[in-house]
Amino acid sequence: MRLSPLLSLAVVSLLSLSIFGCDSAPGRPKAGPEVPRPEQVQDFATLYKQNCAACHGENGRQGAAVSLANPEYLALAGEDTLLQVTAKGVPGTLMPAFAQSAGGMLTDRQIRSLVDGMIKQWGKPGILAGQNPPAYAATGAGDPQQGQQVFATYCARCHGADGRGMTAKDAGAAKAEKSFGSIVDPSYLALVSDQSLRTTTIVGVPGEGMPDWRNDVASHAMTDKEVTDVVAWLASQRTPYPGQPYPTAPAAQQHPH
Repeated sequence: MRLSPLLSLAVVSLLSLSIFGCDSAPGRPKAGPEVPRPEQVQDFATLYKQNCAACHGENGRQGAAVSLANPEYLALAGEDTLLQVTAKGVPGTLMPAFAQSAGGMLTDRQIRSLVDGMIKQWGKPGILAGQNPPAYAATGAGDPQQGQQVFATYCARCHGADGRGMTAKDAGAAKAEKSFGSIVDPSYLALVSDQSLRTTTIVGVPGEGMPDWRNDVASHAMTDKEVTDVVAWLASQRTPYPGQPYPTAPAAQQHPH
């Protein structure tokens, strides 16, 4: 039986589709590159931008949280601590857990890619060689009274004698390179952990004028105990009602009848 020209064309078209696939059909756009699933992403820049940049800054600094692009911080914390904090977060703070095993969205391999990327991109091998920095975590309780004296020695020049900052006149009289704001502000202390206060005291804030534990004020670098004590004093400045101009009293006391 002889097929009509139109039917023959239809048969040829069907055979072509079966051999070459639908993507070869006239007028059909070609498929683009395959988009990886979220758990398949391993690129450090992509993982950092999606998960860390909002708090730690686009380039690892000048964010609300600790500067990760600080080789002293990376060396002080160490690889194991960085892996644990990234995976499990820090309870009681705004640092969340990112590992799937802890309720996050990242695989163990992605956690490793993040930490390896931080160390490779921002770390400096041997930066603390020959130094004797205080330990990353406190090994005991601090003394707030001693801490106030430590603060006066190492910190008051920029933060003011009571930690509430200095006026331009005070900063000039103290010959401070930079005058920082209040470090005992209740809202600030409510948001920051003791470990964050300790970390910042030890490694400083690069690019912001805050020196590390070696400082340039006293005749010697801060000891581990001095760091622990000054953090204890700062922590003692926390208030029960941060963010309010005065403590909230029960309603019956506010409006007695």
